Amino acid sequence: MSIMTLDKVKTIKTLNGIAASGLNVFNKDGFGIDNDSENPDAIVVRSYDMHSMEFGNNLKAIARAGAGVNNIPVEKCTECGIVVFNTPGANANAVKELVLTSLMASSRNLFTGISWVKSLESEGARIPELVEAGKKQFVGNEIKGKTLGVIGLGAIGALVANDALDLDMDVLGFDPFISVDTAWNLSRKIQRAMTIEQLFAESDYITVHVPLTDGTKGMFNKATFDIMKKGVNILNFSRGELVDETHMADALENGRVGKYITDFPSEKLLNVENVISIPHLGASTKESEENCAVMAARQTKEYLETGNIKNSVNFPNASLPYTGKRRIAGFHKNVPNMVGQITSILSNHNLNIADMVNRSRGDYAYTMIDIDNQVNGDNVIGLEEDIRQIEGIVTVRVI
Repeated sequence: MSIMTLDKVKTIKTLNGIAASGLNVFNKDGFGIDNDSENPDAIVVRSYDMHSMEFGNNLKAIARAGAGVNNIPVEKCTECGIVVFNTPGANANAVKELVLTSLMASSRNLFTGISWVKSLESEGARIPELVEAGKKQFVGNEIKGKTLGVIGLGAIGALVANDALDLDMDVLGFDPFISVDTAWNLSRKIQRAMTIEQLFAESDYITVHVPLTDGTKGMFNKATFDIMKKGVNILNFSRGELVDETHMADALENGRVGKYITDFPSEKLLNVENVISIPHLGASTKESEENCAVMAARQTKEYLETGNIKNSVNFPNASLPYTGKRRIAGFHKNVPNMVGQITSILSNHNLNIADMVNRSRGDYAYTMIDIDNQVNGDNVIGLEEDIRQIEGIVTVRVI
């Protein structure tokens, strides 16, 4: 348990090269960038592996400028009361464009065709003749009228699905956890697969956009390949571990899978025929890096200044309009009577509640309470100390 206050300058540390547009969000009074700090208020990170890091007792937030948080020890952060943000959707357009580019390029055999042309470098004046004679080996397929199966209809999957319709493809989507916001953004022409097996069986191309979990790890395997159309092309711009690589190599060899396009090169599949390995370029655009940096910085700044939480992977999202009143922000175990104990302490301090919000997420909950009275510095310390003594409180701060 720790006490957290926000009366001092808030220190931000970055662990990777964060786009200047993101750092500019902190370019105001009350914030400072200090990459040498051993105990910052917040850390903004891209891909740096934080699992072996020790966290200071002043650290309140870690913001990942990207969607995946595998490089952050999320469970440890939760136990310490450190909110972990990510930036869903900020790089969605960049990934979508690469998925559609790879879809068309692989279908037309552009990757292998271009590589073959480069091998003709020593043929000199014969190159045009050899190209005309050899091009027949790279005859491909048009995607118009083919069925694209989209697994996962989040920020990226929804964009891919909608744009594939504009390319005159039939689109079959599967996502049992689709959000209301995403559903509103999906075209009505996208067909819903009632089961993932249906999508496997009916798709000419399959693209996957789901997180890596115990339930999705190795979801592409011999059993699922056997359901698919012979020669299906599979695109993986989510996580390499979604695919059982041994089974994929076998499926490519026997023709069950036509091509495997992945943004996650691996030793096992690097030189397997019909594997197209891309050097993890999904979100590698200047625009994407800037969007992620700005989003991560804004969420961090908002949390440090007001306690409001958006796009956290370990805390419940919670928002309360900030009016400048003193605000209590407490992260605690999700057990009965926590809010009652906090409000009882406010009553003991003769403080009235102006507004309040409480949100839970699994075993933990987050409470913000605005105080109607004026509270001076000495009373803040006493109030924090009293709330901190409640069993189950992880962190508390008065803003």
